[in-house]
Amino acid sequence: MVVLAVVLPAWAGITYVGLVRARRENAALPPPPRPRRTPAKKAARVAALAFVAGGALHAYGLSYLPSLQPEDACWFNAGYMKEPDSSSALPVSLVCAGEEIVPWWVNPGLLALAVTAATATVTSAVLALRGRASRR
Repeated sequence: MVVLAVVLPAWAGITYVGLVRARRENAALPPPPRPRRTPAKKAARVAALAFVAGGALHAYGLSYLPSLQPEDACWFNAGYMKEPDSSSALPVSLVCAGEEIVPWWVNPGLLALAVTAATATVTSAVLALRGRASRR
């Protein structure tokens, strides 16, 4: 108990004081230069963002599809207590009593994000190779 009550707080305080002193000593130094944001890095960030957004949108669309009890998908999404007519994961689709349940904008959004991600990935690779070639 003495260790928990006295030794650990004292050790934490000593460590904190040491960190504060080290930070004050390093504050006088100028910060290191930030790496340049090249067009290739910007394109890679756009590609990563499009991949993540596309994954999130696809997960949202898949939330409409049936899981363990298929009749529940139509019940929760359309108010019909029966099996869905059809469902698919790509393109995201759930048809209950002849009516499409998944919002109309999910599949065009997936297509737009997929094209953006692919284009930005290729652009990033091309710009990185051009930048590497120009440095030589």
